[in-house]
Amino acid sequence: MSTINIKRVKANEIELKDRLVSIQRVAKVTKGGRTFSFSAIVVVGDENGVVGYGLGKAKEVTEAIAKGIDDAKKNLVKVPVINNTIPHEQIGKFSGGFVFLKPAANGTGVIAGGAMRAVLESAGIHNVLAKSKGSSNPHNVVKATISALSQMRDARTVAQQRGVSLDKVFNG
Repeated sequence: MSTINIKRVKANEIELKDRLVSIQRVAKVTKGGRTFSFSAIVVVGDENGVVGYGLGKAKEVTEAIAKGIDDAKKNLVKVPVINNTIPHEQIGKFSGGFVFLKPAANGTGVIAGGAMRAVLESAGIHNVLAKSKGSSNPHNVVKATISALSQMRDARTVAQQRGVSLDKVFNG
C-alpha cells in the first residue's frame, strides 16, 4: 500500500559515525578441525537523518568491523526527522523481524532495544517509542528498522505526491 521512497545518499559528502550492533563468531568444521571466523553488523549515520547498515565477515574481528563499515557506507538512506522525532507511526518488516515505531514528545528519549536503538540514534532520532515484535535476531531487527524509516514521509512529501497544498494535508 505504502510505496517505499528510498533516498540514497553518497558517503563521501558527509561525516559518518559508526556503531557496532553485534559480533558473531562462526565455526566451519573441516577435516583439520574447526575454522573460526567473525561476522559483524555495523550501523553508520550522521545523526542528522542519514543512516545505513552493513555486514562484514572476516577471520579477524577488526577486519570484519572494517568491512561492515565499508558495506554500510554503500547502503545509506535519508530519513525524515522532525523536532528530533519521526513524522508518524510506522511498522517495518523484514523476514521474521517486525518493528513498530511511534513518535514521542520532546524529552522522552529513545525507548528501544539494542539493535533498534543503534539505528535510531545513528539516524539522529532522539525521541521515539519503539517495539520489536517477532524475531530478536539483530540482522532482521536492523533491516526491519531501516525498512520502517525508509517508508516515512514528511508532510511536504505527502503534499507533493498528492498534488495538494501543505495546508490541505493537515486540515483536510
